[in-house]
Amino acid sequence: MADLVHPARALWWLFEPVHAVTYFSPEGRAAFEDAGLRGGWRGYFAGRSAPLGAVDAPPVIAAFFNFAPAPVERALPHVWKLVDPDAALAARVAGASAALARLLEHVEPEQVELVADLLERAVDRLDCAGRVLAAANAAVPRPAGLYGRLRQAATVMREHRGDGHVAALVSAGLDGCEALVVRCALDVRREVLQPMRGWTDEEWAAATARLAERGWLTEHGTITEGGRIRHQSLEAATDLAAARVWESHPRTELDRLAAALTPISALCRTALPPINPIGLPATTA
Repeated sequence: MADLVHPARALWWLFEPVHAVTYFSPEGRAAFEDAGLRGGWRGYFAGRSAPLGAVDAPPVIAAFFNFAPAPVERALPHVWKLVDPDAALAARVAGASAALARLLEHVEPEQVELVADLLERAVDRLDCAGRVLAAANAAVPRPAGLYGRLRQAATVMREHRGDGHVAALVSAGLDGCEALVVRCALDVRREVLQPMRGWTDEEWAAATARLAERGWLTEHGTITEGGRIRHQSLEAATDLAAARVWESHPRTELDRLAAALTPISALCRTALPPINPIGLPATTA
């Protein structure tokens, strides 16, 4: 019998790829480069942090959580000398809209509009207290175009869940590097995740040693049974923190959203690397 998946997690599996096309599609990268943000990390940190304003590195290190400080500090605040936050936001809308227009070329616009409408209704019901990235993104004016609306709504929902996940990780006593080491001990290859988050081998080894001392990992770096149970608990806490908005939706509306979003999500997944650094499972059957 298949394991049951929490509805909040199942929906995250569906809207996360819509959000992520900004960072993995050629259109997304080109839009940031056209705005003057050459190099992938400049576009990523400027585009994702732009709703917060022209911030320095420390609040972004805190909010993004599992990035090493060094790559964030190389990008911020320098990127704000190249573009202002409004230009970075415009670039992310343009890139995502172009990518989604290509990926969803054969999806009926009515279906895309239905998903955008239903996600926007969910955004309108969100409680963003304690969730800085979600609140900042929810305050960004909604784009006029259909694909921009779709990506913006998916982004608010994604950052809302992400803020809750960070809270669960902190409550579990994990720092940013430790959280990644645990994930790699479970199901993600270190060589994929570590470089994408900027941690050195020395920092990774130190985090592994700390986790072994606390019983999350064995001395060889494999997950312990206790570590697995703790991880399951923090993932359950993440789902619970994301569940409230969906509980207020009628079941029929959730079914409509899942049915309409599933093929859109599958098409957006084709823009992502098969082994991705954003936490999605390989398949979302």
